[in-house]
Amino acid sequence: MSRNGERVLIIGSGPAGLFAALRLIELGKKPIVLERGKDVRLRRRDIALIHKQHLVDPDSNYCFGEGGAGTYSDGKLYTRSDKRATFAGFWKYLLASVHRKIFSSKRTPISGRINLPRIIAAIRACIRSSGGEVHFETRVTEFLLHDGAVQGVLDQHGNRHEARQLILATGHSARDIFELLHHKGIAIEAKPFALGVRAEHPQSLIDEAQYRCSQRPDYLPPASYALVDQVAGRGVYSFCMCPGGIIAPCATKPGEVVTNGWSPSKRNNPFANAGIVVAVEMTDLEPYAKYGPLAGVHFQRHVEQSAWRLGGERQSAPAQRMIDFTENKLSQSLPACSYQPESHRSYCRTCCPPRLATGCRKHSKHLARRCGGTIRTKPFSLRRNRGRVRLSGYAGSRNAGTPSNQRVVPLRRRRWLCWGIVSAAMDGERCAERAASLPLPT
Repeated sequence: MSRNGERVLIIGSGPAGLFAALRLIELGKKPIVLERGKDVRLRRRDIALIHKQHLVDPDSNYCFGEGGAGTYSDGKLYTRSDKRATFAGFWKYLLASVHRKIFSSKRTPISGRINLPRIIAAIRACIRSSGGEVHFETRVTEFLLHDGAVQGVLDQHGNRHEARQLILATGHSARDIFELLHHKGIAIEAKPFALGVRAEHPQSLIDEAQYRCSQRPDYLPPASYALVDQVAGRGVYSFCMCPGGIIAPCATKPGEVVTNGWSPSKRNNPFANAGIVVAVEMTDLEPYAKYGPLAGVHFQRHVEQSAWRLGGERQSAPAQRMIDFTENKLSQSLPACSYQPESHRSYCRTCCPPRLATGCRKHSKHLARRCGGTIRTKPFSLRRNRGRVRLSGYAGSRNAGTPSNQRVVPLRRRRWLCWGIVSAAMDGERCAERAASLPLPT
């Protein structure tokens, strides 16, 4: 790549942003990656503060920082596609056995806390050595537009970063970017999503239910499950099932609580967890209609703030035993849980609208039947899918039904929310190709 190639700004250094940068280098462009959070080494300290002191840094946490949400919360490489070698160029930073699995398995577990940070650091070094730039603790606060075309961005320090092309790879939790897009008149639209709880059980219980034996043989992996149901016309399903996993605190702002789950590569934790989520319909967002396409964002904020208050205004997750949740009773006690900040006895249903809570409770009974009716030993904690805004245009009037200038933000219009590390990386590459093919403003 020419070090004097055309500059392209990339906002975010998750897998989409990093692989967009790598692809731009191959296409002769100069990527400038701006990341609001810290590098993989410094992120560890901020994540530790969440667990130990219940302190959430809004710019450096499980979701924000180099490598994105998967770096320290999961790190599994998973794809339904046959294109499994996305990370293979950095294979020497993986264990040899893991490297072979990338080519042979559609669900490749690698430990985010051990291997993935090294891969991410290697990608950063590659970008810089090839003439690109990566800037940390650089949160974008303003888009600079002129006649509908991007000229650059401003960061929180007032620094100006100039480029005539921009790729948004901010992930699904950057609500301030959604609001900035709307404020600048860049067309966005609401996107369907789901909300629910995270259920945790002993892994041995799931093994017994799935393998039909009292003890799982050593040659079998920890069992998982997937459930789909309809409750009062709404889809209810298990999501992000983590065998041998851990529940993690994934709030991105003080005063909010949200949980997610992940599995280490060995899947040797004694617990298993999964999200049990319900489809959110537009009728659920009617109280937030005044926010337009940001209605879902404000709905989520309300739910997370409610959970924070229920948890004692800390990162303690509201929790119930599953049997009590299904019968709508306050638990008298809570068993041990993998969620490190701690759980707090609460009525979890009070965090979200009754129709959604009802769907989760009824589906939980289905899950209990599948597991022999004995899963009353682990609590529920709040969980929801994040980031419910899709970019539908590039610039111009908020009332415009179509993009007014497709050169402004060269991000694919099909979708801008990816589910998983590999799909995000592939989406980033496609965005880079789109950016390289668009004519520049004159």
